[in-house]
Amino acid sequence: QVQLVESGGGLVQPGGSLRLSCAASETIFSIQAMGWFRQSPGKQRELVASFTSGGSTNYQNSVKGRFTISRDNAKNTLYLQMNSLKPEDTAVYYCMVTTPLRVYWGQGTQVTVSS
Repeated sequence: QVQLVESGGGLVQPGGSLRLSCAASETIFSIQAMGWFRQSPGKQRELVASFTSGGSTNYQNSVKGRFTISRDNAKNTLYLQMNSLKPEDTAVYYCMVTTPLRVYWGQGTQVTVSS
Protein backbone atom coordinates (compact mmCIF):
# COMPACT_ATOMS: atom_id res chain seq x y z
CA GLN A 1 0.00 0.00 0.00
CA VAL A 2 2.86 2.37 0.77
CA GLN A 3 4.64 3.67 -2.32
CA LEU A 4 8.17 5.00 -2.61
CA VAL A 5 8.38 7.52 -5.44
CA GLU A 6 11.83 8.39 -6.71
CA SER A 7 12.90 11.49 -8.60
CA GLY A 8 16.03 13.42 -9.48
CA GLY A 9 17.77 11.12 -11.92
CA GLY A 10 19.04 12.23 -15.28
CA LEU A 11 22.05 12.82 -17.47
CA VAL A 12 25.07 14.58 -16.02
CA GLN A 13 28.66 15.09 -17.10
CA PRO A 14 31.56 13.56 -15.18
CA GLY A 15 32.30 15.65 -12.13
CA GLY A 16 28.72 16.87 -11.91
CA SER A 17 26.16 16.44 -9.18
CA LEU A 18 22.65 15.11 -8.74
CA ARG A 19 20.31 14.75 -5.79
CA LEU A 20 17.95 11.82 -5.73
CA SER A 21 14.76 11.92 -3.70
CA CYS A 22 12.61 9.08 -2.43
CA ALA A 23 9.25 10.16 -1.04
CA ALA A 24 6.98 7.77 0.83
CA SER A 25 3.27 8.14 0.20
CA GLU A 26 2.65 7.81 3.91
CA THR A 27 4.62 7.31 7.07
CA ILE A 28 6.26 3.92 7.37
CA PHE A 29 6.40 2.58 10.90
CA SER A 30 8.90 0.26 12.51
CA ILE A 31 11.64 1.07 10.03
CA GLN A 32 14.70 -1.11 10.51
CA ALA A 33 16.86 0.26 7.73
CA MET A 34 16.81 2.71 4.83
CA GLY A 35 19.17 2.96 1.94
CA TRP A 36 20.01 3.39 -1.70
CA PHE A 37 20.95 0.61 -4.10
CA ARG A 38 22.03 0.72 -7.70
CA GLN A 39 22.18 -1.73 -10.56
CA SER A 40 23.92 -1.44 -13.90
CA PRO A 41 23.92 -3.93 -16.78
CA GLY A 42 25.98 -7.00 -16.01
CA LYS A 43 26.26 -6.22 -12.32
CA GLN A 44 24.50 -7.32 -9.17
CA ARG A 45 22.37 -4.82 -7.34
CA GLU A 46 24.66 -3.24 -4.78
CA LEU A 47 24.15 -1.20 -1.66
CA VAL A 48 25.42 2.34 -2.10
CA ALA A 49 24.51 4.06 1.16
CA SER A 50 22.32 3.32 4.13
CA PHE A 51 21.19 4.30 7.58
CA THR A 52 21.73 1.75 10.29
CA SER A 53 19.12 1.03 12.92
CA GLY A 54 21.05 3.31 15.25
CA GLY A 55 20.95 6.21 12.81
CA SER A 56 24.55 6.05 11.66
CA THR A 57 25.44 6.03 7.98
CA ASN A 58 27.30 3.48 5.91
CA TYR A 59 28.74 3.95 2.44
CA GLN A 60 30.15 1.75 -0.24
CA ASN A 61 33.86 2.47 -0.45
CA SER A 62 33.58 3.52 -4.07
CA VAL A 63 31.27 6.42 -3.19
CA LYS A 64 32.64 7.39 0.20
CA GLY A 65 33.43 11.08 0.29
CA ARG A 66 31.33 11.77 -2.80
CA PHE A 67 27.80 10.67 -1.84
CA THR A 68 25.74 11.68 1.18
CA ILE A 69 22.59 9.99 2.40
CA SER A 70 20.11 12.08 4.37
CA ARG A 71 16.46 12.16 5.32
CA ASP A 72 13.70 14.59 6.16
CA ASN A 73 11.34 12.88 8.55
CA ALA A 74 8.72 15.63 8.30
CA LYS A 75 8.50 15.06 4.55
CA ASN A 76 8.82 11.26 4.68
CA THR A 77 11.66 11.64 2.21
CA LEU A 78 15.04 10.03 1.77
CA TYR A 79 17.79 11.72 -0.25
CA LEU A 80 21.03 10.81 -1.91
CA GLN A 81 23.32 13.71 -2.77
CA MET A 82 25.80 12.60 -5.40
CA ASN A 83 28.84 14.76 -6.12
CA SER A 84 31.92 14.28 -8.29
CA LEU A 85 30.03 11.77 -10.39
CA LYS A 86 31.95 9.28 -12.48
CA PRO A 87 30.90 7.23 -15.50
CA GLU A 88 31.00 4.10 -13.35
CA ASP A 89 28.21 5.60 -11.23
CA THR A 90 25.86 5.11 -14.18
CA ALA A 91 23.05 2.83 -13.02
CA VAL A 92 19.43 2.62 -12.06
CA TYR A 93 19.16 3.76 -8.47
CA TYR A 94 16.58 2.32 -6.09
CA CYS A 95 15.63 3.46 -2.62
CA MET A 96 14.70 0.86 -0.05
CA VAL A 97 13.01 0.78 3.33
CA THR A 98 12.79 -2.33 5.46
CA THR A 99 10.40 -3.18 8.26
CA PRO A 100 10.06 -6.40 10.25
CA LEU A 101 7.38 -7.61 7.82
CA ARG A 102 8.45 -6.43 4.38
CA VAL A 103 10.80 -4.51 2.15
CA TYR A 104 9.65 -1.46 0.20
CA TRP A 105 11.36 -0.47 -3.04
CA GLY A 106 11.22 2.64 -5.14
CA GLN A 107 10.50 2.35 -8.85
CA GLY A 108 14.07 3.19 -9.80
CA THR A 109 15.53 6.26 -11.42
CA GLN A 110 18.17 6.27 -14.14
CA VAL A 111 21.43 8.10 -13.52
CA THR A 112 23.71 8.44 -16.52
CA VAL A 113 27.15 10.01 -16.21
CA SER A 114 28.62 10.71 -19.61
CA SER A 115 30.37 13.38 -21.59
